[in-house]
Amino acid sequence: MATGTGTSRDGVSAAAPPDGPVPRRVRPPRWLDLRLVLGVLLVLGSVVVGARVVTAADATVPVWAASGDLAAGTVLTEEDLVATSVRLDDAAAAYLSTTTRPSGQVLGRAVSAGELLPRAALEPGSDLVQLALPVQAGYVPPSLARGQLVDVYAVADPAAGAGVVSGDVDLVVGGAPVQAVSGRGEGVLSTATTTVQVVVAVRADDAQDVLSAIGGRALVVVVRESAEGPVTATPGSTAPTTAPATAGPTG
Repeated sequence: MATGTGTSRDGVSAAAPPDGPVPRRVRPPRWLDLRLVLGVLLVLGSVVVGARVVTAADATVPVWAASGDLAAGTVLTEEDLVATSVRLDDAAAAYLSTTTRPSGQVLGRAVSAGELLPRAALEPGSDLVQLALPVQAGYVPPSLARGQLVDVYAVADPAAGAGVVSGDVDLVVGGAPVQAVSGRGEGVLSTATTTVQVVVAVRADDAQDVLSAIGGRALVVVVRESAEGPVTATPGSTAPTTAPATAGPTG
């Protein structure tokens, strides 16, 4: 029988080799390991929280804004508005979404360029009509443009200038928004006597009175500094004794 010790060839006793490590059975991985589950939950939680933060930071809505200064009484067209995305939160319902087409509606108050279009600025109904007035180019301010608020005077003789006496100048349209300006020539062919068509908005009931008050006389257009104010037609009102300098001849 073999023993735990032996004798080498030279007579020296040799100790038996130590026992090796006991092999351990390798366990298959457990998919429901608690640490694995906690790690997955942490990752999912981070993704959800990050998505909420990004969504909240980009919670914008597309609404209409004015592309330029528009006076009260302006009948809106597509060119007057530009779509813009802004974050309004609970105030979004107070402004006009791009899903609504406001073309043809009338502004109840002035709106500045870049200002968001509030629903309250639109009049539910309007009795305004567009009245085309022929004006000599010399009596139209060079900067006259759609959306401005103007007064229109009828004069007996535009060539008289400051010499016009009281009673010869009448305010026929007061605080009317300009809807369009056409016929204004440019360059060397443009003269002070070139006829410019200025389209203004007046109440339908006033249109006939305005035309009667003009009575074939020449017209002078004066731009108001402020775009605020109601649209009024005041046929026959006496104007100042001299026409304002902003409407004087340019040529």
